[in-house]
Amino acid sequence: MHTKKPQDTFVMMSELVLPNDTNTLGNLMGGKLMHWMDIAAAIASQKHCNCPVVTVSVDNVSFTQPIQLGNLLTIEAKLTRSFSTSMEVYLRVWGEDLTAQYKYLSNEAYMTFVALDNHGKPRKVPELIPETDLEKTMFDGALRRRQLRLILGGKMKTEDAGELRALFIK
Repeated sequence: MHTKKPQDTFVMMSELVLPNDTNTLGNLMGGKLMHWMDIAAAIASQKHCNCPVVTVSVDNVSFTQPIQLGNLLTIEAKLTRSFSTSMEVYLRVWGEDLTAQYKYLSNEAYMTFVALDNHGKPRKVPELIPETDLEKTMFDGALRRRQLRLILGGKMKTEDAGELRALFIK
């Protein structure tokens, strides 16, 4: 199994926000945005492992600024780290008013995917090797984020979370 770099997994996806995508205030519906984010993150994950993947978790998604009707939405997705069978994907969502030539960050999130074999069971994924300083920082932080997800999901005891023990145990 070959190692891969975060840049090998990079995905950029754009959509024009149309009336059917908005709420009564003329803003992009959160559920529609999360649907598009899930697609972009799944593509980034599949580029890494070259097999089907499923979403296993979505971290906090905070909407900093709404994306309005007629604006361009751009989602950037890239793996931050791979574990045994799972992969963490970092997403940034941009809105852009093309008429006013104004681009703004709408939100950021982390999503986790698991690779599946031909029988729908988790399978090993390639190791991800960060290159830039930012990629290395995000790679290091991924272990803490993963432990927090596992604790919150009831799949890890706080005393087993080496990176986070100090937060939970005195």
